[in-house]
Amino acid sequence: MTEAAAASQLIETYRGAVYPWHCDHMAHMNVMWYVGKFDEATWNLFAHVGLTPTMLRGADRGMAAVDQRIAYQNELHAGDIVAVSSAVIAVGKTSLKFVHDMRNAETGAAAAVTLLTAVHLDLKVRKPTALPSAIADRARALIVDYKLPW
Repeated sequence: MTEAAAASQLIETYRGAVYPWHCDHMAHMNVMWYVGKFDEATWNLFAHVGLTPTMLRGADRGMAAVDQRIAYQNELHAGDIVAVSSAVIAVGKTSLKFVHDMRNAETGAAAAVTLLTAVHLDLKVRKPTALPSAIADRARALIVDYKLPW
């Protein structure tokens, strides 16, 4: 699948702006803010598949990131509008692998891509546990063949 076709299948999970305090001494958004915006996108993606705060709290469940890789592609500066779109890459018994594609919302230029793996946890025993079947099915419906930059 082409990058454009895959990108059209992603769902928007975050939209925001780069503020001056997000920028470092080199006048571009510091890496800590990329990670923060990706984290906010993650919780929106999780909610989209049914891993809502209410569900997680009510079932004593959690999600933990166990692997993350980021490719920084173009700088963002104060005043830029940021959009993150996301998709699932794979669904395991206890895990989700997913991608976030961050772009300058005005120009469409790629800013960064991250690939994450998160594990579904039983918080009582602090161990991985199977994803509920309805959640796994919703996540599988979001799987795309996304061309990663590395």
